[in-house]
Amino acid sequence: MGIRSDLEANFDFDIVDEFLDHYSLMVESMEIMILDLAKTSMYERSVNELFRVFHNIKSASSYLKIESMSKLAAFVEDELETLRSKKGPAQEETINWLLEISDMFATWNNEIKVDTKLSKVKISLLSTPDI
Repeated sequence: MGIRSDLEANFDFDIVDEFLDHYSLMVESMEIMILDLAKTSMYERSVNELFRVFHNIKSASSYLKIESMSKLAAFVEDELETLRSKKGPAQEETINWLLEISDMFATWNNEIKVDTKLSKVKISLLSTPDI
């Protein structure tokens, strides 16, 4: 039994389906917002939108008891809070780290779609750039 089957066995189908729809949209939008952090004119908007995305993922995955996703989203949310207090653009190291984070969430999105177990968080993602 994979993650999707587990969610559907423990939660109302409509809640799971709505989470999966919104999660897919958020994951698909991450990369462009991350890349926009390199642009001074887009920095503030992008960092605030990314913060909102990770906050929403954290809240929803916590409710659905997807612990690894919830914890990583909370970790990223904390780092984005720091970035929100700074002026842009973001440094390349920060952007690359966030792209790797985005890849992890995209991997989970694919694993949910094919109903397998979620991959473990890559330990390298827990080493943040000098934000």
